[in-house]
Amino acid sequence: MPTALADPPVAPSEQQPPAGGAPGGPSTPASATPQAPARSCAKCAAPLADGQDWCLQCGAGGPDSLSSSAPTWRSAAVILTTLAILIAGAATAAYAALSKHDAKAPASTTVAQVPTMPVATTPAATTPVTPQPPETITPTTAKIGAPTTISPSTTPPKIPLSAPPPIPAATTPAVTPTPKTGSTPSTSNSGGSNSAPVGEAQPEALLLDTNAASTYNPYNYAASNFGDPSLAIDGDRSTGWTALVEPSVAPKMAEGLVIDLNTPRKLSALALSTTTPGMTVQVYGANGEAPPTSIVDPAWASLSPSLVEKKKHARIKFGGTTAAGQAAAKKAYRFIALWISQAPASAVGTPAAPGRVSANEIELFARKKS
Repeated sequence: MPTALADPPVAPSEQQPPAGGAPGGPSTPASATPQAPARSCAKCAAPLADGQDWCLQCGAGGPDSLSSSAPTWRSAAVILTTLAILIAGAATAAYAALSKHDAKAPASTTVAQVPTMPVATTPAATTPVTPQPPETITPTTAKIGAPTTISPSTTPPKIPLSAPPPIPAATTPAVTPTPKTGSTPSTSNSGGSNSAPVGEAQPEALLLDTNAASTYNPYNYAASNFGDPSLAIDGDRSTGWTALVEPSVAPKMAEGLVIDLNTPRKLSALALSTTTPGMTVQVYGANGEAPPTSIVDPAWASLSPSLVEKKKHARIKFGGTTAAGQAAAKKAYRFIALWISQAPASAVGTPAAPGRVSANEIELFARKKS
């Protein structure tokens, strides 16, 4: 390949000037000496000096420079070899990534099987569903590498669930009801006191004012003979109103308690709790601005016959067995009197140490509307 550095071709001998000139021969003028043709850029036609390999105008290589040489098969081979190596490396990396993804596919498929249980078809239950560990669940329908789509299914997977413990049947212990609940147990006594059947719902007792109860003392016994009447309606059976048994007339008595309801009410029964069972009692009702001053006053209406209450807890129903008593029990009354006409033998005492009777708790119950 000719370059700018190669020697110029040798001119034929007949064209070479004689060395030093032949003696006597004609001398050749300097302007007649032949010069090399001018070189120019093949791209922009700018003139190129001798030995200039690059164009200073456009930067293109000269005709005899290395840049103007045509590419050889060696350059193409190098480029193709480099491209083949890059393609092979990319294919190897892609294969390794796919192989790693396929190796992890079974674990992800197993975990995806847990939520396939449809929420919409699961019956409402109080026992929460606890998924089992992934190791215990065997995939049945999902394929490795295939995406798992969660969709409702009519048949949920068989996941073992722990059954809830059986609920024991509710039992109602026999507990004595607290006061003012209307469920005070009753006992049958001679003379007409009635017991409520076991399991029968009882009405609630009336809510009384704290000062609704007062001692009924028409025969003017000493005030020291009586206790605090408010203790008979305070809801505490451990406390109560007491009355002294006069030794001169024992076992007879003539006093009691009066409850003021403020307005007339229709009542059905009176519940009595006492620590001195065996008293002879009777229930009366009256209206007006104040209770009658004597128990024999006709303003008092008999709501029950005279009864000997032999138990500590009694429920006295109003009306009795007579037509007059039943008619009186249907009316409304403001004042209700628990009259004590005789003390039990155990409460009589002696002249030196007279005994007492007690009314620990009194409750009144309204009549049901018919």
